[in-house]
Amino acid sequence: MGPLPADWTPADIEALISEDDPEKMPYVPIAVSMGCDEGDRDWAETVCVRLAAHPEEWVRGNAILGFGHLARAFRTLDRPTVEPLVRQALADPSSVVRGQAEAAADDITHFLGWSPRP
Repeated sequence: MGPLPADWTPADIEALISEDDPEKMPYVPIAVSMGCDEGDRDWAETVCVRLAAHPEEWVRGNAILGFGHLARAFRTLDRPTVEPLVRQALADPSSVVRGQAEAAADDITHFLGWSPRP
């Protein structure tokens, strides 16, 4: 996905997060949320939670969008953790983050049956 290797591992992703390369970071939450398997689902959600507070809007927005991908693929999220993050993103000053949060909220509502919208 983008500049990330197709055969990435969780260790590769953790190294990229530590590196915080502005060219690669926006791809990290998308790669983990769309490319993880059931065994790494909790880790992928944790990555998205960590990156939901990133200072760069595309990283933050894609981390929120990652929750929608995980909801669609696995039909589960840690609601007490994720719901406030999506709600906060819906009110983010960045239109990028708000747009990604709208898409995630739609997926969460559709696939999990609860709405993160206030």
